[in-house]
Amino acid sequence: MTSQHTPTAAPVAAPKSAPGIDSEIRLDAGDDPGERMILNMGPQHPSTHGVLRLLLEVDGERVVSVVPDVGYLHRGKEKIGETLGYHRYIPYTDRLDYLAPLANNCSATWAFEKVCGIKAPERAEAIRTLCCELARISAHLLGLGAYAMDVGAMTVFLYTFSERETLYNFFEYLTGARFTTTYTRIGGVARDADEGWLKDVRAFCASLDAKADTWEDLLTNNRIWRIRNEGVGVITREMALSYGLTGPVLRGSGVAYDVRKDRPYGFYDRVDFDVPVGQHGDCYDRYLVRMEEIRQAARIGVQVIDQMPNGPILADEPKFVLPHKQGVMTGMEQLIHQFMLITGEMDTPPGEVHSHTELPKGEGGYIIRSEGGAAPWRLKYRAPSFVNLQVLKDIIPGHMIADIVAILGSIDFVMGECDK
Repeated sequence: MTSQHTPTAAPVAAPKSAPGIDSEIRLDAGDDPGERMILNMGPQHPSTHGVLRLLLEVDGERVVSVVPDVGYLHRGKEKIGETLGYHRYIPYTDRLDYLAPLANNCSATWAFEKVCGIKAPERAEAIRTLCCELARISAHLLGLGAYAMDVGAMTVFLYTFSERETLYNFFEYLTGARFTTTYTRIGGVARDADEGWLKDVRAFCASLDAKADTWEDLLTNNRIWRIRNEGVGVITREMALSYGLTGPVLRGSGVAYDVRKDRPYGFYDRVDFDVPVGQHGDCYDRYLVRMEEIRQAARIGVQVIDQMPNGPILADEPKFVLPHKQGVMTGMEQLIHQFMLITGEMDTPPGEVHSHTELPKGEGGYIIRSEGGAAPWRLKYRAPSFVNLQVLKDIIPGHMIADIVAILGSIDFVMGECDK
C-alpha cells in the first residue's frame, strides 16, 4: 500500500539550539524578549498519551525548539528482570506497552527460550502469533481512535472502541484477564485455545476489512483531516534510518522493514501478508500505514487459525518449563517442581542472546547476558516508543502548537514502554 497524496509544504524552520531541561533560555542578540516564551506541554496533558513532557520555546504560535523530557513513568523494569528471574518477570511485561500486553508476553518468552535453548510446540507458536496480531489490532485501534479524537474527529473513537471491547472479551476468555494477561510461559502458553474461541476470532478477523472501510470513509478523504495531517511532521527516509526508527513510523517514511518479514519468528514464515509503506513520511502517511496494518493483521489471524496445528501447548523441558496448572493444583510432585523453578532453582546456559519482535509500536528487542542461574546477569530491553520519540526535536520546530497534537498522535507511543 502506498499513499497517493500530495503533501503541502511543511513549515519546517531550522531550530535554534534547544535549551536544556529546566534551563534558562538565553536569547540571541537582537531578539525581542517579549516575543519568545517557554511553555510546558505535559507531563499531564490529554494529547501526550501519557506522562510525556515537551519543553517548548515558542514565538507566538510557532514552535522554535523543543526538548522531550521522558522518565516520569520509569519503574526499573530491566533491573526487576535481573532480580526476579525469567519466570517471575513475565507479569511485568504486561505493563510495558499496556495497550498490547499479549504481544509483550510473547516477545519476552521468545527471548527467554533463546536463553534456555528450547522451542515451544507448534500449536503454542501458532497461538502466540495469533495473540500478537490481535494485540496489534487492539493497539492500532486505540491509537487511531485517540489520534482522530485529538484532531477533532470524535466518531471514529466510538467505532474503534466498540471493536476493542470485542477483543478484550476474546482476551478474557483465553487468558482469564482483559488487560494484564500474563498468558505466555517459557516453553509455551498457559491455556489452550478451544475451537469455539478460534471460530469466533476468525469471524471477527474476516469482518474487520469491511469495518476498516467505514473508518476510512470518515477520515481518509475528509478535508479537515487531510489539512491537519498532510505535510505535517515530515520524517524523511534518511532521518528515520539515522534515528533507528521502527514500526509504522519507519514504514510511513518509505522503508519496508518489518521483523516479521525480514527475520521471521513464531508462525510468521507460514503466512502471507503485505508490508504497507508511505511515500512522504508525514502524519497522513503514518495514518494510512496503520490503517492498512489493521487489515493485514486480520488477514494473518485468519491464516493462522486455518493452519492451527494440534498438539501440546507446553514443551517437554522440565528443567525450564513450568508444569501444567491442573497438575500443580492436584499433585505434590508438580507443586514442588513449580516451586523450585519459580524460586530460582533453574540453571540456564551461559552466553548472550539477542531477540527481536515486531511489536505494534515498532521493533522490540531483548539483549540478555546469562551467566547461569534463574535470572539474567544483564537484561536490556529495546523500547520502540523510546527510540521513536527521539525524532520529535527535529520534526516539531517550525510547526504551530496545534500541529504537535497531530504529530504525537501519528507517532503513537506509550510511555509505559518508553520509560520502562
